[in-house]
Amino acid sequence: MGQINIAGQMIDINDEGYLTDAKQWNQDVASELAKEEGIDLTDTHMELIKFLRENFESGSELTIRKVGKSGIVDIKGFYQLFPKKPLKLASRISGIPKPTSCI
Repeated sequence: MGQINIAGQMIDINDEGYLTDAKQWNQDVASELAKEEGIDLTDTHMELIKFLRENFESGSELTIRKVGKSGIVDIKGFYQLFPKKPLKLASRISGIPKPTSCI
């Protein structure tokens, strides 16, 4: 656990780089985290991030299958937006904890 400066504010993170307080998240933080991963956020990225945050806030479990059924992107599109480990990467950029379905 520690703190890092992202977008001009101190953010609390865990050992894996996920925010420990989702309330510290904003779009500037998301943009900076995405840049670290080589991703330029588009409107589709932001729509998906909003979907992930809403699901997290409602206590709903997040899975790749659920994202694929979101109507925003299919699973292939999800991998194109967030390469390699899409749910882990999208969750980190969304400022939410790593989903329990991720190892």
